[in-house]
Amino acid sequence: MTPKNIRVINGPNLNLLGQRQPEIYGYDTLASIADKCGVVARDLGVVVGFEQSNHEGAIVDMIHAARGTVSAIIINAGAYTHTSAAIHDALKTFDGYVIELHISNPHARDEFRHHSWISAVADAVIAGAGAYGYELAVRLAAEKIA
Repeated sequence: MTPKNIRVINGPNLNLLGQRQPEIYGYDTLASIADKCGVVARDLGVVVGFEQSNHEGAIVDMIHAARGTVSAIIINAGAYTHTSAAIHDALKTFDGYVIELHISNPHARDEFRHHSWISAVADAVIAGAGAYGYELAVRLAAEKIA
């Protein structure tokens, strides 16, 4: 495992951040969030990489590719949080630190969003902090893998 590497995996519709429902998700784009996290990561002496897919199998492949190559995964699985046993099972194969991330607070939204398949395999959950949650997650992951 390469020390001090963090992978941020983003699920469906997160490529539309800044455009889709900004009243819920804000105006930051995924690219601007990645840039801010890159600055935080450099300051903390870690490397952070961002990926996004709208496809469940591709997200499973990203998790598999992270095995043995990164020390922490930060995952915002979007709607797959509430539906994907496959992502849950893939995360169980990862032996590093896992942070589940949500821009909004799923418990303050539709009832179907109250259950997470990821929480059971995550070491930490960050929810409701907006786009800033990504920076918080990078800080937490950096501390845990130091």
